[in-house]
Amino acid sequence: MIEYIKGEITEITPATVTLETSGGVGYLLNISLNTYTAIQGKVQVRLYAHEAIREDAWVLFGFATKEERELFLQLITVSGIGGNTARMILSALSPRELCDVIATGNDKLLKTVKGIGLKTAQRIIVDLKDKIKTLPSATGLVGADGELPLAGMSSAVMDEAVSALTMLGFPVAASQKVVAAILKEEPSAPVEKVIKVALKRL
Repeated sequence: MIEYIKGEITEITPATVTLETSGGVGYLLNISLNTYTAIQGKVQVRLYAHEAIREDAWVLFGFATKEERELFLQLITVSGIGGNTARMILSALSPRELCDVIATGNDKLLKTVKGIGLKTAQRIIVDLKDKIKTLPSATGLVGADGELPLAGMSSAVMDEAVSALTMLGFPVAASQKVVAAILKEEPSAPVEKVIKVALKRL
């Protein structure tokens, strides 16, 4: 099992990052929006890893903290929640918000995440309510409170946001329409905020 990968960021989007290790090997890791916010602008990073090995693919997920990875691992134990859905949840909600949602039984907020219906939201809360009590304090988790502005014009933000949404499985046309509407409302919004809002509208 790979515990973590430490290397230089050679490519990064809000959905994926490529890390080149000292041996010259580049690893593509799927990341949440929270991890993207945490590592954006850095050169060398260490990401905690989870390997999802299937018959047709070997997929790596990367996390800025052990706590975020633990939340991810807890989410995928819930029936009907796979790796991409868990990453979607951790992109729409910060780890702190997710812990609060589960602890307070706020299924209405949880079901605003794309692909999460009321029954699934309730199942997540029931299955994980006791488990999250054993996690470290939410204050140690990667938060989404402080947004890092992305340099560049809104057109660049739109391209990056649409690209990230399509990587998450949304149609290009629908993603472009939603992102354009969000940027019209708030032209200076950073890409991570645009994606978070889009995830709730798509």
